[in-house]
Amino acid sequence: MAKEMDKKQSPRAAALRSKVPAGHTWQLQSAKARFSEVFRLALADGPQFITRGGRDAVVVVPAAQFDALVARSGQSTSLVEFFRESPLAGLDLQVNRDRDSGREIGPFDPWGEKHH
Repeated sequence: MAKEMDKKQSPRAAALRSKVPAGHTWQLQSAKARFSEVFRLALADGPQFITRGGRDAVVVVPAAQFDALVARSGQSTSLVEFFRESPLAGLDLQVNRDRDSGREIGPFDPWGEKHH
């Protein structure tokens, strides 16, 4: 049997979870007894969270949404590939920059005065 995942949620997961309507959360026993309803609501209304011991355990999502999540997780790992695959790749952007080179700075003087 697989080990259970860490019970702590990341701050991002907790923030996303807080936006889920109450009707989308099921205790394990209720989800088992009413699985057809959980299934139907996942297709119609989106992810259904199933809890065990008061903590999120699993999420029922439509297959298309799962496939999209899995595909997204396999995205490019390098920054170069990320930009190469961007929908904006090849877009002719005209970027105007100020040609000011900044301010003049002299030699570094850690004491704030000239020492010889």
